[in-house]
Amino acid sequence: MSHVLITNRTGKTTRLHLGVVEWLLILIILSAGFGAVFYYGMQHGSQEAEPDVMVLVMQKELNKYQNELVNLQRDSEENMSALAIRLGEVKSHVIRLDALGQRLIEKAKLEKGEFDFDNSPAQGGPEATPGARGAAMSVPDFLSALDDLSKKMNNSSLQLSVLESMIMTRELHDEVYPTGRPIKRGWISSYFGYRTDPFNGRRARHDGIDLAGKKGSEVISVASGVITWAGKRYGYGNLVEINHGNGYVTRYGHNEIIEVKVGDTVKKGETIARMGSTGRSTGPHVHFEVHKNGRVVDPMRYVRASR
Repeated sequence: MSHVLITNRTGKTTRLHLGVVEWLLILIILSAGFGAVFYYGMQHGSQEAEPDVMVLVMQKELNKYQNELVNLQRDSEENMSALAIRLGEVKSHVIRLDALGQRLIEKAKLEKGEFDFDNSPAQGGPEATPGARGAAMSVPDFLSALDDLSKKMNNSSLQLSVLESMIMTRELHDEVYPTGRPIKRGWISSYFGYRTDPFNGRRARHDGIDLAGKKGSEVISVASGVITWAGKRYGYGNLVEINHGNGYVTRYGHNEIIEVKVGDTVKKGETIARMGSTGRSTGPHVHFEVHKNGRVVDPMRYVRASR
């Protein structure tokens, strides 16, 4: 096979004769050239693709950090919610302690200003290291301190509740325990025990004490209780009987006027009648009896108990 070649300089034509072997060599050379170009293109193309790969990696890392941030924010919100709940519990304890403290101050009859639950307790002292700043409290330390404070406040609240209950029990006992005289003005005209009967002159048992005074003066209850009798009764004239609980009953006889009725509740020191001389009596006075568990006892021990 022959081919004609024309050169640029001389314009002459040259005829080449190429056999099969020559064509194979040409094809091999061309193939090698195209392979080199393709390899270079691939290498060049891979180098241009590197920025895209880096963007994908960075986007993946950014997504990871965003997820961590979301989790951190959620944990912070949950921690804040937990702190808010604990803070609410502590505030409720403080309110309850303040209320208990105020009631105890009133019951103990302390002077105003001696204990002030509206202000913080007075504290002070020199600085441990002048100018130095203490380390900030960490969240775990804060939570631990909050737990300790809550426990202490719970214990204090329980102790104050027990103390209040004891004071109230004592006050209730004082209210229902008979003490003092059943009159505001007057004198004892006859004592408990055996005496000479003022009507027949014979020795007879006297189950109470007599307290003489001005007719119409106040007769008062020596303890809180419930009226169980308010009316005439043989020998007593106009009688008032009060049940104080714990086995105590008191009687007030010979009254001119009765100012209570059966079923009424009365407080200690409350007026229940007016002094008179009804029934078996020689003059204005109050016949005062004290019964304990169904047995009559000497009222003088209860009259003296108020002194």
